[in-house]
Amino acid sequence: MKLGIISGKGGTGKTTIAISIAELEKGSISIDADVDASNMFLYYDGEDVDSEYFSGTSIAKVDPDICIQCGQCNQVCKFDAIDMGKVNPLKCEGCGACKIICPVDAISLVEEKTADIYETKTPIGRIFRADMEIGGDGSGLLVSRLRKKAEKYEPESGITILDGSPGVGCAVIASITNNDKVLIVTEPTKSGKEDFIRVHQLTEHFGIDSLVCINKYDINEDMTLEIENYCKDKGIPLVGKIPFDEKIVESINDLKPIIHYEDSKANFAIRDMWKTIKENYINI
Repeated sequence: MKLGIISGKGGTGKTTIAISIAELEKGSISIDADVDASNMFLYYDGEDVDSEYFSGTSIAKVDPDICIQCGQCNQVCKFDAIDMGKVNPLKCEGCGACKIICPVDAISLVEEKTADIYETKTPIGRIFRADMEIGGDGSGLLVSRLRKKAEKYEPESGITILDGSPGVGCAVIASITNNDKVLIVTEPTKSGKEDFIRVHQLTEHFGIDSLVCINKYDINEDMTLEIENYCKDKGIPLVGKIPFDEKIVESINDLKPIIHYEDSKANFAIRDMWKTIKENYINI
């Protein structure tokens, strides 16, 4: 069983819910596909048992002994990344136009490190994550590589939980495809609703069945009602409504999953939501 947890925007509580489900389903596989800001592993004193170098892009490199300073590369580069044989690696997109136009073959494309990929063994199961290089691009290719590494453990695990990136970009597309279900976490704000609609349209496009959770639903019950009505109109199961809970801040600061706080309202709401999902929408 593969469950992707996504949101149309950041800050909706997606990771809090992903960590909680992983805690409730010990022995599961967790994939932290929010590669620009991986943080699931921070909740545990885990052990990195495997790592690998990942390159998702290349940059131009000029051989100064061959370059004749003709300036043709300047003219063809749309990113202003090359100037008379000098390359700005922060601007270069690796498109290769300069290499093609160079009349003396002085330019080559060199693999650029994007991230390190880690497999971390924790008390709740294995977490697959990426540690990005400064300026690295959190691409769909990187997310796909994380998912590929996790595949070998899926037969022995009841569920794979994927904490996706916010938004609707390439990394999100790589996160939602090939999942059995996707849980969209939203919040009752104007931007929360609009971004939820966008990401739901994305799941529709790829034919992925969606479930919806409204986090902090009681901070704006009128907007919560608008989201509920949208879900009814589109036939999207609303599986959970989690109340605003100041204990969440304490949970994040202490790096302790919210389901371990017995006086937390969010704890019980998340447990009820997961029970609803397991009984009605997934098979583990």
